[in-house]
Amino acid sequence: MLKRVFVSPDPGRSRLRFAARAVLGIGLAVVVCGLAGTSLVGAVIGGLAALLALFTVTDATVRGQAVTTALLPVAGLPVLTAAAALHGHPVARDLTFLAVVGAGVYARRWGPRGHSLGVFAFMTFFIAQFLHATTDRLPEMFAAVLLSVAAAAAVRFGLWCYERRRPAPAVPAPPAGAGLARITTRQAVQATAGAGFALVVGQLVSGDRWYWAVGATWWVFVNTTSRGETLVRGFRRVLGTVVGIGLGFLIAVPLAGSAVPTAVLAAACVFGIFYTAAVSYTWMMLCVTLLAELLYGLLGVLSPGLLALRLAETGVGAVGAALAVLFVLPVTTHAVTDAWIQRALRCVHACTAEAAARLAGAEGADPAPRVAELEQLLGRVRLSVAPLVHPLSPMYGRRRRARRVLALLDDCAREIRGLVAVAADPEASHDARLAAACWRVETAVEALTGGGAVPAHAGGPRAAEPALAHLHGLEHALAELAAPLSSPSGSRLAGA
Repeated sequence: MLKRVFVSPDPGRSRLRFAARAVLGIGLAVVVCGLAGTSLVGAVIGGLAALLALFTVTDATVRGQAVTTALLPVAGLPVLTAAAALHGHPVARDLTFLAVVGAGVYARRWGPRGHSLGVFAFMTFFIAQFLHATTDRLPEMFAAVLLSVAAAAAVRFGLWCYERRRPAPAVPAPPAGAGLARITTRQAVQATAGAGFALVVGQLVSGDRWYWAVGATWWVFVNTTSRGETLVRGFRRVLGTVVGIGLGFLIAVPLAGSAVPTAVLAAACVFGIFYTAAVSYTWMMLCVTLLAELLYGLLGVLSPGLLALRLAETGVGAVGAALAVLFVLPVTTHAVTDAWIQRALRCVHACTAEAAARLAGAEGADPAPRVAELEQLLGRVRLSVAPLVHPLSPMYGRRRRARRVLALLDDCAREIRGLVAVAADPEASHDARLAAACWRVETAVEALTGGGAVPAHAGGPRAAEPALAHLHGLEHALAELAAPLSSPSGSRLAGA
């Protein structure tokens, strides 16, 4: 786990910049709230609003990110008002919270913007419970949210907008057969059911901190599509919380809310959340848990008993999510995994065709966008296959085959990147054998995605010509994929 976080590739130092900018933006938001005369509660809600503005907005373009950031208060302030107004009416508050959960998940069908606004709306209600918000505090909270979102936007789009210097990342649409609309509808029902379980049981555990259980259920559903992904994410959330609570006993409790060291450690936790989010959900949850403990220390309510209660509520939330994905309109790992693998294979062929056209001198042929799309698709494949390759998975045969598939898809991506690098050389010439090799790649992809027999790859020494060498390596990887993608009965990997 340590190796995955600190040795994972960070092309262009994107994760480092992402985390450093977050510390700067959230720090500025807290300072602005302090200068505006808000109380400690106002500074806390301001810092959390800035964190969400910098973390959840993931539109493909800078313009899109700016629009979504501007819309965050539109989604959050009405929810904050409702949460404060219903503070003394538990039944109405609980039903409204569940409605926010369902709407927030359902909004994901509108892409990254819907996802961001849904998360911000949910977290606004959650923060209102965290801070026991009442209507008399609404003006201060409104000001804190608006000032903090503006401060975060000033850093992200003005002071340090590193995204302007690089092309927008490719964001592949969900493949047919696993449509986003169908999945978000099912997940909205699942999340609401799981949150309902967490809310009821969480209140039995604690009448004051029950919302932790609902929050745990909510975040288990974020960025997952199948029941396998959700179960693995729930396990990782509990593991990260356990480790974070252990560190809380060693760090947060002894500090007892001391301002300067708490501020320094909170900044370190923010950095950790943003730096580890893309590579380890467990580490991210460790940092989130420790940050929450530091905030409770500032508010003067941190104690060993509170930490034990947080662990119990997190467990309740994870169980609620697990029960929901297992028994309420389940989205199988088979459907999602098979769809993403087929989409990645088709993208392999598209990358090959574009590169071959570039080598042939075709004007306008540019494989670079296809390569970026392939990287995104492979990320989705890894996420969907994660339940199969998890060390605790009891299905050893599927785990071994899934790891083989991932390794061969990585081989395909490596050969594609090499082929594209050759094609980018203006002195590279077209070889008549390229067309035949590309045709064989197309045939292999069609066989893999259509269930047919993959032609055997002819062995022999690797071609000396670089483009042909990469194509032959690609052919070999595709031929090797035939076995792990189908069991002896012919069923797909995900359904085996």
